[in-house]
Amino acid sequence: MLPLQLGVSLDPQQYVPQLVSAATAVLLFVVVFAVIYLLGKSFMTRAVEEGLRRRGFDETIIGLAVSTTVVVTAVVAVALAATVAGFGVVLAAFATLGGALALAVGFAAQDLIANFVAGVFIIQDEPFTVGDWIEWDGNSGVVREIQLRVTKLDTFDNELVTVPNSDLANAAVVNNVANDQRRVSVGFGIGYDDDIGQARDAIVDVGSQIEGVLDDPEPTAPVTELGDSAVVLSGRIWIDPNASSYGAVRAKFVEAVKERFDAEGIDMPYPNTELSGGLEVTNIDGAAGATSD
Repeated sequence: MLPLQLGVSLDPQQYVPQLVSAATAVLLFVVVFAVIYLLGKSFMTRAVEEGLRRRGFDETIIGLAVSTTVVVTAVVAVALAATVAGFGVVLAAFATLGGALALAVGFAAQDLIANFVAGVFIIQDEPFTVGDWIEWDGNSGVVREIQLRVTKLDTFDNELVTVPNSDLANAAVVNNVANDQRRVSVGFGIGYDDDIGQARDAIVDVGSQIEGVLDDPEPTAPVTELGDSAVVLSGRIWIDPNASSYGAVRAKFVEAVKERFDAEGIDMPYPNTELSGGLEVTNIDGAAGATSD
């Protein structure tokens, strides 16, 4: 009644242009977004996937790149559709908010991003693969799984170790099974009075008989040190680390050489120290008095 008393007429027709304009803008936004997103997704994902495959990238990286491309395409489609539909103010506010959120997330997730980037390089460069025995920063283990954020390894005590990829990317990683041949070196000490030639022949002969030891390069045993109590010969044998266990072959080598030395009477001296000089004994007063009778 109040609008009528004030002489104001309510004509629904006056809101029709605004409603039509809003509906047109929304419809235009939806159509433009759908066209740009579907076409962009189809073209861009195919281009990215084929380009990475031609360059030999890992499937994990290819999948990640395709997923990222889809997200980027959707964001671009929203921006272009909003611009065409005349949602410039909304788009500007959205961009400002998105930039602030991206900055906050970037600061909060620095370590996560670093691990993620390191994971991409590890998967692509392949300094190690699943099943490799690696060592880094005094640690060692067999790689079980390589993810984008972490790498999981099994220790020789059958413990699961989860290592951030950034730690492996920034460390000197030793891959013990990367090559087809690996040397097993063990130092054997003999007495200074023992025959070096006899000891060398024993080490070489024993090494050549151990299962898994390669014929080429041949086993050797050069003198590497003149210690305080022993002459040290380095027994060196070669194995294929992918076919034979380093630890098992080394243990057999050490045990077999010890038994051979014992059988041939070759001494394996333990560390000892020789003291020289004089020793003076002084009786205390009480003891001197007791022995004066």
